Amino acid sequence: MQILLAFLAGGVLCLIAQIFINLTSATPARILVAYVCIGVLLFALGVYEPMREIFGAGVSLPLIGFGGAIGAGVKEAIAKDGITGILSGGLTATAQGITLTLVLALLTSLIAKGKPKRM
Repeated sequence: MQILLAFLAGGVLCLIAQIFINLTSATPARILVAYVCIGVLLFALGVYEPMREIFGAGVSLPLIGFGGAIGAGVKEAIAKDGITGILSGGLTATAQGITLTLVLALLTSLIAKGKPKRM
């Protein structure tokens, strides 16, 4: 049942993004940023954690999960360091994911051969 719930939640998030791409002038990059911001907002409102308990990877792996991780990191850093935790908490909480993304992007660029776009 957990797999089905995760699949449905991730599918709904993708469906919403695709609808925005098709019906508006929003670019995929803006939608990605919006999803991260929505994740932070859902965490701040206390909605993200219950959603993660119900839908699991369906909400924790997409960009909403990245936003939730940023929110959790900021909350933890504020509790530890005070108001200055706002500046460092999100980056500290997501450093592993950011580093892995950069390393994999570098490896991909070394392995793959890009083709120039024709004008």
